[in-house]
Amino acid sequence: MKKFQNHLIGVDHGDLLLFSDFENGGVMWNSVGDRQICAYVEFSECFNNIPIVHVNLSMWDIASHTNARVDVRAEKISKDGFIIVFQTWGDTMIARVRVAWQAIGELPQTDEWEL
Repeated sequence: MKKFQNHLIGVDHGDLLLFSDFENGGVMWNSVGDRQICAYVEFSECFNNIPIVHVNLSMWDIASHTNARVDVRAEKISKDGFIIVFQTWGDTMIARVRVAWQAIGELPQTDEWEL
Protein backbone atom coordinates (compact mmCIF):
# COMPACT_ATOMS: atom_id res chain seq x y z
CA MET A 1 0.00 0.00 0.00
CA LYS A 2 1.24 3.46 -0.86
CA LYS A 3 1.00 5.94 2.02
CA PHE A 4 1.09 9.66 1.29
CA GLN A 5 2.96 11.93 3.69
CA ASN A 6 1.60 15.36 2.81
CA HIS A 7 -1.74 16.95 2.12
CA LEU A 8 -0.98 17.99 -1.48
CA ILE A 9 -2.16 15.03 -3.53
CA GLY A 10 -2.31 15.33 -7.31
CA VAL A 11 -4.42 13.34 -9.74
CA ASP A 12 -3.46 13.54 -13.42
CA HIS A 13 -5.22 11.62 -16.19
CA GLY A 14 -5.56 11.29 -19.91
CA ASP A 15 -6.74 9.24 -22.86
CA LEU A 16 -4.31 8.39 -25.66
CA LEU A 17 -4.96 6.83 -29.07
CA LEU A 18 -1.99 4.46 -29.31
CA PHE A 19 -2.45 3.36 -32.90
CA SER A 20 -4.91 2.99 -35.76
CA ASP A 21 -3.20 0.31 -37.84
CA PHE A 22 -6.10 -0.72 -40.05
CA GLU A 23 -5.89 2.68 -41.79
CA ASN A 24 -2.25 2.37 -42.81
CA GLY A 25 -1.58 -1.38 -42.87
CA GLY A 26 0.38 -1.34 -39.61
CA VAL A 27 1.85 -4.34 -37.81
CA MET A 28 -0.93 -4.73 -35.24
CA TRP A 29 -3.42 -5.29 -38.07
CA ASN A 30 -1.33 -7.05 -40.75
CA SER A 31 1.26 -9.12 -38.86
CA VAL A 32 1.32 -12.16 -36.58
CA GLY A 33 3.49 -13.13 -33.64
CA ASP A 34 4.78 -10.94 -30.81
CA ARG A 35 4.10 -7.25 -31.40
CA GLN A 36 4.48 -4.26 -29.10
CA ILE A 37 3.80 -0.52 -29.18
CA CYS A 38 5.10 1.92 -26.55
CA ALA A 39 4.19 5.56 -25.94
CA TYR A 40 5.66 8.04 -23.47
CA VAL A 41 3.22 10.05 -21.33
CA GLU A 42 4.44 13.22 -19.62
CA PHE A 43 2.53 14.39 -16.55
CA SER A 44 1.11 17.91 -16.59
CA GLU A 45 3.13 18.62 -13.41
CA CYS A 46 6.04 16.83 -11.80
CA PHE A 47 5.10 14.73 -8.75
CA ASN A 48 7.12 14.94 -5.53
CA ASN A 49 7.96 11.23 -5.80
CA ILE A 50 6.91 8.32 -8.00
CA PRO A 51 3.09 8.22 -8.26
CA ILE A 52 0.74 5.29 -8.57
CA VAL A 53 -0.26 4.86 -12.24
CA HIS A 54 -3.23 2.91 -13.55
CA VAL A 55 -3.81 2.17 -17.25
CA ASN A 56 -6.76 0.53 -18.98
CA LEU A 57 -8.19 0.05 -22.44
CA SER A 58 -10.77 2.75 -23.14
CA MET A 59 -11.39 1.58 -26.73
CA TRP A 60 -10.26 -1.36 -28.80
CA ASP A 61 -11.25 -2.47 -32.26
CA ILE A 62 -10.25 -6.06 -32.88
CA ALA A 63 -10.95 -8.64 -35.59
CA SER A 64 -13.67 -11.13 -34.61
CA HIS A 65 -12.17 -14.12 -36.44
CA THR A 66 -8.96 -14.25 -34.34
CA ASN A 67 -8.32 -14.68 -30.62
CA ALA A 68 -8.31 -11.53 -28.49
CA ARG A 69 -4.88 -11.39 -26.83
CA VAL A 70 -3.80 -8.09 -25.28
CA ASP A 71 -1.61 -6.82 -22.48
CA VAL A 72 -1.47 -3.15 -21.46
CA ARG A 73 0.68 -1.81 -18.63
CA ALA A 74 2.63 1.17 -17.28
CA GLU A 75 6.43 0.86 -17.16
CA LYS A 76 9.37 3.08 -16.18
CA ILE A 77 7.21 5.31 -13.99
CA SER A 78 9.01 8.43 -12.80
CA LYS A 79 8.08 11.75 -11.20
CA ASP A 80 7.72 13.23 -14.71
CA GLY A 81 5.92 10.52 -16.68
CA PHE A 82 5.77 6.88 -17.70
CA ILE A 83 5.61 4.57 -20.70
CA ILE A 84 2.41 2.84 -21.82
CA VAL A 85 3.25 -0.61 -23.19
CA PHE A 86 0.68 -2.43 -25.31
CA GLN A 87 1.36 -5.85 -26.74
CA THR A 88 -0.28 -8.77 -28.46
CA TRP A 89 0.83 -12.11 -29.87
CA GLY A 90 -0.26 -15.01 -32.04
CA ASP A 91 -2.74 -14.32 -34.84
CA THR A 92 -4.57 -11.48 -33.06
CA MET A 93 -5.51 -8.64 -35.40
CA ILE A 94 -6.01 -5.26 -33.72
CA ALA A 95 -7.25 -2.33 -35.78
CA ARG A 96 -6.91 0.40 -33.15
CA VAL A 97 -6.49 0.96 -29.43
CA ARG A 98 -7.02 3.87 -27.06
CA VAL A 99 -5.66 3.74 -23.50
CA ALA A 100 -6.88 5.75 -20.51
CA TRP A 101 -4.48 6.45 -17.66
CA GLN A 102 -4.53 7.98 -14.19
CA ALA A 103 -1.66 8.95 -11.89
CA ILE A 104 -2.08 9.70 -8.18
CA GLY A 105 0.71 10.96 -5.94
CA GLU A 106 2.18 13.62 -3.71
CA LEU A 107 2.84 17.07 -5.12
CA PRO A 108 5.68 19.28 -3.91
CA GLN A 109 4.66 21.62 -1.10
CA THR A 110 5.29 25.30 -1.71
CA ASP A 111 7.43 25.63 1.44
CA GLU A 112 9.72 22.67 0.53
CA TRP A 113 13.29 23.49 -0.41
CA GLU A 114 16.64 21.74 -0.70
CA LEU A 115 20.05 22.86 0.43
